[in-house]
Amino acid sequence: MRLVPLAIALVLASIATSANAQQVDLSKLDDGMPAPRTRVLVLGTAHLSHLPKDFKAESLKPVLDRLAAYRPDIITIESISGEQCDLIARHPTVYSPEDIGPYCRSTAAAKAATGLDIPAAIAEQNALLKAWPKQPTVAQRRHLASVFLAAGDDPSAVVQWLQLPNSERRAGDGIDAALAQQLDKLSTAHNEDYLIAATLAARLGLQRLYSADDHTGDNISTDDDAAYAKAIRAAWSTASKEAMQAREREDALMKSSDMLTLYRAINQPDAQRIAINADFGAALRDPSPQHFGRLYVAGWETRNLRMVANIRAAFAYHPGARVLSIVGSSHKPWLDNFLGQMQGVDIVDAETVLK
Repeated sequence: MRLVPLAIALVLASIATSANAQQVDLSKLDDGMPAPRTRVLVLGTAHLSHLPKDFKAESLKPVLDRLAAYRPDIITIESISGEQCDLIARHPTVYSPEDIGPYCRSTAAAKAATGLDIPAAIAEQNALLKAWPKQPTVAQRRHLASVFLAAGDDPSAVVQWLQLPNSERRAGDGIDAALAQQLDKLSTAHNEDYLIAATLAARLGLQRLYSADDHTGDNISTDDDAAYAKAIRAAWSTASKEAMQAREREDALMKSSDMLTLYRAINQPDAQRIAINADFGAALRDPSPQHFGRLYVAGWETRNLRMVANIRAAFAYHPGARVLSIVGSSHKPWLDNFLGQMQGVDIVDAETVLK
């Protein structure tokens, strides 16, 4: 009698093993879905904070022209949202203020001008955008800009600021003199969130940008941070001659202000393969017994997965939208792969757009 249950158990175990070895193919799940499909362009960018001081923003015009021709409805950026900055600030034992500080700008000045802390400002911006008119007044734009600043969303505040006539970029409606000066400075800051994303959004008449970055999963903590850093630097030092030459070429293009050629170069698949192999591939080959390189890559992949979730959420209510996601070029291969698995989504070829 004991053989029968044993035989059944063995059969069930065999079935379970076979089932576990298979994966459900989701690639055809959206077959038959009514059009239109959502199109997502992931634009790999250089970090423009490295630009020389004499850089002329006009050098970006050929890039902006091609992105404008793509006509995105939604633009996401590699920036941490005010909501996440507020969360991080409430957990200093989990997220080191020193590590996160560079990514989260203080909203104290905007709070003083508007009376809104980050949660209240987010609620206010959502209410304003829900009832946003087709032809907003200058007072409405200034007010929304002040609310975005209080919500920790400086890039979206600049989108509103840039759509005001020059004579109306002044204090009023929640913007005091200090905030007006801050917005003027941000509008020309050497940062892709402003020189590309905000400038493009204003040109297209969009009302905001969407912050997609996330640092809640890559705050790596080890028992020996010095050894961890040493291992990762050692891995990077193994970069091939080809990778070094690619970096030198990108640096030269940055200095020459030939931005269209630069963006074409860093968005080429071959260039990206070389770059990520010199960084993350090298880290995966790290021989340290603590597997520091794999820990580094785990943090990187977690960050990218959470970024993808934020991007997906940005267009959840806009099926069929054209989405532009502007991220550091090292993120592009991960975002292209992960977003390409989303239902009803097609990845747009960056090289074609930049031609």
